[in-house]
Amino acid sequence: METFFQQPLDVILARILALLPRLMLAMVVFLIALWLSGWIAKLVRRAAVKRNLDAELVMLFSRLARWSVIILGTVVALEQVNFNVVAFVGGLGILGFTVGFALKDIAENFVAGILLLWQQPFNIGESISVNGYSGSVTDISLRATEIRTFDGLLVFIPNAIVYSNPLTNLSKVPKRRVDLAASVDYATDLEQASRVALEAVRQVPGVILDAPAPAISFETFGDKGINFTLSYWINTAEIGFQPAKDAGLKAINQAFGREGITMPHFKGISPELSLVKS
Repeated sequence: METFFQQPLDVILARILALLPRLMLAMVVFLIALWLSGWIAKLVRRAAVKRNLDAELVMLFSRLARWSVIILGTVVALEQVNFNVVAFVGGLGILGFTVGFALKDIAENFVAGILLLWQQPFNIGESISVNGYSGSVTDISLRATEIRTFDGLLVFIPNAIVYSNPLTNLSKVPKRRVDLAASVDYATDLEQASRVALEAVRQVPGVILDAPAPAISFETFGDKGINFTLSYWINTAEIGFQPAKDAGLKAINQAFGREGITMPHFKGISPELSLVKS
């Protein structure tokens, strides 16, 4: 049986000319589908916004609508040239399995992106910490989550990693605890030091004065003084974690200076923090 290219030239040209109208129709169908996908995506986005849905759900529904129309249009366009999509997919066999395995990561990120947009463990604009990166979420695509780190870097983390790893949402907790570790000279009146330190941090904007109230704990005898940890909780809607540490440190330093309390060795700020869910 002769192949297509072994046939006479006039027969080949006749077949091409016969196929040309169907090919042009397929291209028109595909272009119409592309235009419709954008138009329908806009309609879905407007409807979702009117219903006051979250920005992430608006994004998810509009993207799903767009890609659904594009896929449907592609199938209809292929059918215009008598291309059997079902038979093609079924006949891929080993090749299809190989391609599917190669695209496994892409599929995982795609599904994880949809789940992140649907479940909303975080929203665009919120601060999160995941996989060793911390910053504000600037975008959630169907492939990666885009984060602007606190030092200004733009990081793209695959959605599958974001979805499957422990994640801390730094914006959805109303309270955070700040721990300042320091020491005072052995000759210091500890009752006076406690009173002065607690009064100082109570003046910091955003510090919660009760439930729980600021507390100080003298812990160990150090080489140069008595070590203590001052803990206080902050309202994250009023002050950020880093500004709260900075303000607390300055307040204690100034208050101890006024009262003549000596800190022979300042140990720094403990990185530990705790969270309280709303």
